[in-house]
Amino acid sequence: MADSDRAIELIDITKTYPGVLANDGVDLSVGLGDIHAIVGENGAGKSTLMNILYGMQSPDSGIIKVRGDEVSFGSPKDAIALGIGMVHQHFMLADNLTVLENIVLGDEPTKGLQLDFSFARDKITELSEQYGMPLDPDAMVEFLTIGERQRVEIMKVLYRGATILILDEPTAVLVPQEVDDLFNSLKELQAEGVTIIFISHKLDEVLSVSDAITVMRAGKTVATAVPSEITSHELAELMVGSELPTPETGESTVTDIVELAVSGLSNYHSDGRIAVDNVSFEIHQGEIVGIAGVDGNGQTELVDTIMGVRHAASGKVMLSGVDISGDDTKDRRTDGIGIIPGDRHRQGLLLDSSLWENAMLGHQTTAPFEKHGFVDKKGAKKRTGEIVERFDVRTPSVDVSAAALSGGNQQKLIVGKEMMAGPKVLIASHPTRGIDVGAQAAIWKELRDARAEGLAVLLISADLEELIGLSDTLLVMFDGAIAAELDPANVTPKTLGSHMTGVEVEEAS
Repeated sequence: MADSDRAIELIDITKTYPGVLANDGVDLSVGLGDIHAIVGENGAGKSTLMNILYGMQSPDSGIIKVRGDEVSFGSPKDAIALGIGMVHQHFMLADNLTVLENIVLGDEPTKGLQLDFSFARDKITELSEQYGMPLDPDAMVEFLTIGERQRVEIMKVLYRGATILILDEPTAVLVPQEVDDLFNSLKELQAEGVTIIFISHKLDEVLSVSDAITVMRAGKTVATAVPSEITSHELAELMVGSELPTPETGESTVTDIVELAVSGLSNYHSDGRIAVDNVSFEIHQGEIVGIAGVDGNGQTELVDTIMGVRHAASGKVMLSGVDISGDDTKDRRTDGIGIIPGDRHRQGLLLDSSLWENAMLGHQTTAPFEKHGFVDKKGAKKRTGEIVERFDVRTPSVDVSAAALSGGNQQKLIVGKEMMAGPKVLIASHPTRGIDVGAQAAIWKELRDARAEGLAVLLISADLEELIGLSDTLLVMFDGAIAAELDPANVTPKTLGSHMTGVEVEEAS
């Protein structure tokens, strides 16, 4: 491939952090107008490489070429000036602003000394039509679906003139119908000459949409393949040395003992809109109850209410036959409810604190983290070491900061600290979001083993295969209410996605 045919060429890129060799002589070549996927385990160096390409990090050594010209970036502003845009896995939108205001934020158009939103509105409309990405410029972001929010993020970089687009885990939170819409949009962008690089852990999707796939492992590029010449199992083997795991639970372990009972639970948003609408369900010992739903349909508020973070307007929460509706969050934790939060960075970790300090979160008043009213540092470090060993958290020390770990290892630390606390009920909210197949398999195994030992699990996930494979009972939330109860043994992701989006289909009925 000649330089004129390459959108991006990274040559011998090396990047080291304290104690970690993130990129070790990485080479990457992306053709102009191609959709190029990058796959690999968490910690393989994918995000570091893309952060270097976007100017968020500087390489220790190596060469960056954009459209054949050697360049260096001091900041993302330099990358944007060369037409490179990046959409991060965790959206960076302001809920209290409109679509238009979010898109132009930091690059507001002016006419003289005045803001010129009419110019921005016209440009957004033009780009929406050009790339087949319909958006209402005046819609408030807080009312958008996840798929629409992602569209806004993509439009932000297109508005700034991006012709090389980096997408980090673009399908992680989308239902199948939204994935189809996204891939249609990517094909439209490609038809208009846009080059797309995307990071993903969903290998079947990678194979369906990519022109080329680069596999990274342990900071190195180990292979670049054409989708028609490789299978998902072969890709997985290149990534982690084994075939793709499956989330199957095997035979039922559900008992007659109800561990968590939620009845008639309701609450409201601050503006008076219903958030949780008369929700009732039970979870037995040895049972995984899955809840499916497009983000924003009450799942987060339901979890917050069960945990006592939000007060219920009506209804009850019973734990092991005891009414805990009036208990605070600390008491509910002490009584035996564990939680894997949906957003590990905002709710699960103190990124600048050590691993042993993070392992204490939510359990700091109980052994082995507390002794005679004080923090037991020795006990905390010992327990953290046990978590690191059992859950294969890859770290040089329990003293390093959580920020030094890859996303998958951060997630394994959170899962480990909750499960080793011995809860009666575990609320697992998106437990494998944004992690690689190896870490995913480890977490699935821990959930299956704990279920077999009698743990009651409430599983909330955007991964429909995960929900169907792990759940004994499957509920769907829509507009804050339980809209359907389905048998995981007889439901397809397509049917489940239709229930989640409120679409009635013959198969579902």
